[in-house]
Amino acid sequence: MSRDRELLESAVSYALTEAALVTPPLLSSPTPCPGWDLEMLLDHVVDSVGVLREAITTGGISGSVGVAPGSAVRPSLDPVARLRRETARLLAAGAAPGLADGGVAIGDRELTANLVTVAGAMEIAVHGWDISVACGAGQVIPSGLAAVLLPIAPLLITAETRVGLFADPVRLPGPAGPGDELVAFLGRQPRRLAASEPRST
Repeated sequence: MSRDRELLESAVSYALTEAALVTPPLLSSPTPCPGWDLEMLLDHVVDSVGVLREAITTGGISGSVGVAPGSAVRPSLDPVARLRRETARLLAAGAAPGLADGGVAIGDRELTANLVTVAGAMEIAVHGWDISVACGAGQVIPSGLAAVLLPIAPLLITAETRVGLFADPVRLPGPAGPGDELVAFLGRQPRRLAASEPRST
């Protein structure tokens, strides 16, 4: 199994574990993403997973995947069920032959399929953390996953590409684990529970 696929599977496993905490009353809870409640965040993650699956299987993005957060059109499945379904389809697509071995066209840029997969793993992982925080758990991103993503993050998220996607990095007051460092780099304030310990992969 390729390293990028391992990262993707680890990120999906973490996100689904945290999404299992979601209950209907929590869907209106605020999230670390300003202006988004938990239902909007889940809708966004589902859409992002669909875009990622399209990118790595076709080598491009049509821009027509999913329903935008806040849309008046609501799917019949609840957002957690949709997330389980879409991540299963993503992992199945990643294991199938015929992936985009060359570049993936995203706007006027072209990235390798491997790099797009790693970027997708990073987004799924950090939104898994957002979901965890919104559910009141605040469980850190698994240390093994975060330690691999952390040095890659600055290569994918530069000062130019950060605008409109992530807030400025949060300065941590002292030494921190890779999970806290990753969410801080992505503009979030780590909120660990006092009794919580980072999970290993």
